[in-house]
Amino acid sequence: MKATIYDVAREAGVSIATVSNAIRGKGKISPKKREEILEIVERLQYQPSMIASALTGKRTYTLGLLVPDISNPFFGEIARAVEERGQQLGYSVIICSTDNKDERVERYISLLEQKSVDGIIIGTGISDAALLERLSSRSVPVAMIARDLPSADVHKVVIDDYLGGELAARHLLELGHRRFGVISEKHNRERVRGFCETVERSGQALAPCGIRIFGDDDQIQDGGRAAAELLELEARPTALFCCNDMSATGALRAAKARGLAVPRDISIVSFDNTILSEVCDPPMTTIAQPMEEMGRLVVDALLQELGEGGAKQRLVLQPVLLVRGSTAACMPEERRNA
Repeated sequence: MKATIYDVAREAGVSIATVSNAIRGKGKISPKKREEILEIVERLQYQPSMIASALTGKRTYTLGLLVPDISNPFFGEIARAVEERGQQLGYSVIICSTDNKDERVERYISLLEQKSVDGIIIGTGISDAALLERLSSRSVPVAMIARDLPSADVHKVVIDDYLGGELAARHLLELGHRRFGVISEKHNRERVRGFCETVERSGQALAPCGIRIFGDDDQIQDGGRAAAELLELEARPTALFCCNDMSATGALRAAKARGLAVPRDISIVSFDNTILSEVCDPPMTTIAQPMEEMGRLVVDALLQELGEGGAKQRLVLQPVLLVRGSTAACMPEERRNA
């Protein structure tokens, strides 16, 4: 039979409350006694019942995190940041990868409710605000990260996507580029808008054929296909703005497959600043998101609600342009073709 907290308490010669405090690092227990209790816990392989804690109205010290694709380096780094901050504050994090499918989102949220998590962080697309309202009605604190649903009254930690697009456009315009292509997933409308409106304000026209929008299935492959289409245009772009590092990686591969040198023949600006942007050849000029800070802030906002309540926060962080080797001054046509 599995060991219980009573077995640990009996062997240690203390109350069950003292055992609970020793495990959670709480209470006035001498270091020697705490170490003795934890040794007994390990020897008996005792595992506290989170469900039992929830049924008595106590916290389970677990959080749920929903991301669309854990293999995407951006969400991998977000998950790491959330988990690290959770661990610092005594919380475990259950990570769920939804593949951007509504039915998976609902299934995972039901699972997290069954496990009585203390709060849920949503970093995946949600089309139905009623789902969040249901959680709110059940007093489950919710926060969103890297996703914004204006109708949802929950904590949000997001990046200024419009400014990110603007920074990318200004950088390429300053380098003398005048023909642009934009490659984006469906949900990055603000990045695209920021880029396009900045180009238009400069007096340049961005033709509709210069924008490619794709789904979220295989972003490297989709980015490569979108770039290939743009590079086949008679007046092909001299610069591409890709709305994340994965699509930019696909675009870089597509350019090289056509014998184009980056950045001599075509410049590429990415978005996110994950490890992908650093290991590319050449390293990618990118719009950096402060992923570690985002993870820390979203956990802090959620736990503040658990402790103190209060108004919901919408925290908007600023992106930063990091110039690397994938962008350069636009060369005259005759020199590019030499």
